[in-house]
Amino acid sequence: MLLEALGSALLGLGLGWAATVRLPRRFPSRALVLPTGIAGALFGAFLTHTALGSGHALATLAGAVVVGVAFLSLLLRPQPEPADQRRRRSPRPDRAGLAGSGTHI
Repeated sequence: MLLEALGSALLGLGLGWAATVRLPRRFPSRALVLPTGIAGALFGAFLTHTALGSGHALATLAGAVVVGVAFLSLLLRPQPEPADQRRRRSPRPDRAGLAGSGTHI
């Protein structure tokens, strides 16, 4: 059980590091992402170990990876749009002319 916990913590650290290297603009600071990956992987290992029992080390590590990725996905920010592709919103039409016209929208 100790090796499962250590292995899942290392997997979570690796997941957090890979996330910050692969998508640096979409994640907050590395100081937040790395502990989140570790905590998610440890929680996933705990959950999987509790559900399956001892003797399922690979399944426990797989559960740690799945839950670690799910925790890290909660930190993702929307992808920023390039400045030239941003849509400019047209001004909202004036609804003052419609107030007394009797038309229903």
